[in-house]
Amino acid sequence: MEERDLELIKQVSAKENALENLYKEHVSYERQLAKLDRKLFLTPEEVVLRKELQKKKLKGKDQIETILKKYRGEATSH
Repeated sequence: MEERDLELIKQVSAKENALENLYKEHVSYERQLAKLDRKLFLTPEEVVLRKELQKKKLKGKDQIETILKKYRGEATSH
């Protein structure tokens, strides 16, 4: 995520519990994916897990983006 998005997440998380939870999940998925990516070979189960994690991470990022868009609009209108 971009630095300005991370700053906005920090500011908005106090008001938006959902945003804070989504961001924590996002970071968790990133860590799990990084751990899998460090392996030389993945088992078939790990390949499926990796794809599921990628989908969850993307879905969460889309939800985060939806919330942030609302607050970006407020920031630019002031």
